[in-house]
Amino acid sequence: MATVRSAHTVWHGDLFNGEGQVTLDSSKLGTYDVTWKARAEDAGGRTSPEELIAAAHSACFSMAFSLALAEAGKTAERIQTSAEVTFVPGTGITGSHLRVSAVVPGLTAEEFTDIAESAKTDCPVSQALTGIKITMDASLEA
Repeated sequence: MATVRSAHTVWHGDLFNGEGQVTLDSSKLGTYDVTWKARAEDAGGRTSPEELIAAAHSACFSMAFSLALAEAGKTAERIQTSAEVTFVPGTGITGSHLRVSAVVPGLTAEEFTDIAESAKTDCPVSQALTGIKITMDASLEA
């Protein structure tokens, strides 16, 4: 069964001097300020589309990696994933770099890398971002 999640944004003014607020409607977790400056320069306590994509990518990858580990008969004690989404003014979003570290008992470094690469490909957010370069640093912790 499909699920639908929603958010909305209200924007006032032009691109460079205007400002807006994005509201997470489905979860009702909050409303966040957005501006061009937060997107192209310093965040200054505001969010951007790229930060929201980074949050989605890191969460989705962690879930996909957890599933891929389970399919290999392994369970992680801990998975920590960060995503850095790059935005170039005038060009757009150019990439997402994942950094994942995990504690997975009974897994070799080679198995870890193979499963992480598979999860990167299978992650639904990665699939949605096929128009950009997705890179990853993955490390197995003891």
